[in-house]
Amino acid sequence: MNTTPSSLPHANPAAPSGRALVLGGGGSTGNAWLIGVLAGLADAGLDVANADRVIGTSAGSTAAAQIAGATPVELYAAVLDAPLAQGPRPGTQAPSSPVPSHLERTGRIIAASTDAADMRRRMGAAALDLAADYDGSERWRATVAARLPRQEWPDHELLITAVDARTGEPAVFDCDSGVSLVDAVAASCSSASAYRIGDNTYIDGGYRRNENADVAAGYGRVLVLSPFGGRTRMPLEWGMQLAAQVEELRAGGSRVEVIGPDSDAEHMFGPNAMDLSLRPAAAQAGYNQGKALAGRLAEFWQ
Repeated sequence: MNTTPSSLPHANPAAPSGRALVLGGGGSTGNAWLIGVLAGLADAGLDVANADRVIGTSAGSTAAAQIAGATPVELYAAVLDAPLAQGPRPGTQAPSSPVPSHLERTGRIIAASTDAADMRRRMGAAALDLAADYDGSERWRATVAARLPRQEWPDHELLITAVDARTGEPAVFDCDSGVSLVDAVAASCSSASAYRIGDNTYIDGGYRRNENADVAAGYGRVLVLSPFGGRTRMPLEWGMQLAAQVEELRAGGSRVEVIGPDSDAEHMFGPNAMDLSLRPAAAQAGYNQGKALAGRLAEFWQ
């Protein structure tokens, strides 16, 4: 099978209208935080999961697909009820964890790159080199499939981002891409590993941009949930940071609101983003934020 997703979403030629929800990347704790925020908003009477366009990247792609098959409140309860995984204490990193080596490896690639396009090509090439020794696509697909309440594309517009590992070109999957929802999500949250779909191979959508809020261009109101709080590992001159994306959207006439974790919860992200033991706390922190912000966001969203 030859999959050919669009590199850019369909543009809205009219004046900005409608509502878009952007769910950024942030690892396992980021996914839990996103679910918590959405559940807190919903419990306070503000359902943002009913957006006209939902955009998911990396951990946010999982959350975007999850809310297409279950309510945020149901998903939030599932996070809290899940068996508590063992992991490092908050603010620490287990010596045997692969996260530091992953960050160091990708950090070297970023440092050696001349711009974002060069970085994507280098990340893709490195992922393909690793896949030559071991292709974990089937195992990863099964893992992702088990996380989704529903494995069919929803009726609303859902866009999932990724990057072509062979060319470094950004990709955006939707229901017309000829790619299953499970494969789209698995590609988007594959980190710097190669994920195979038919004859093509992809890496994490966060290497396009961590939030990919610019994919919401043409929508009047854009709500961005960013587990990393808009931070980026990329040089600012590359324009990958959330602030640049928000500026682009506002220049196009969109109203934009951004939610990031409170300072008390920041230790759950970054190097600790893959610590499964922090998921309940991250979800609770997101839930509290969602409930607290619902009143302020209601006028903007409705």
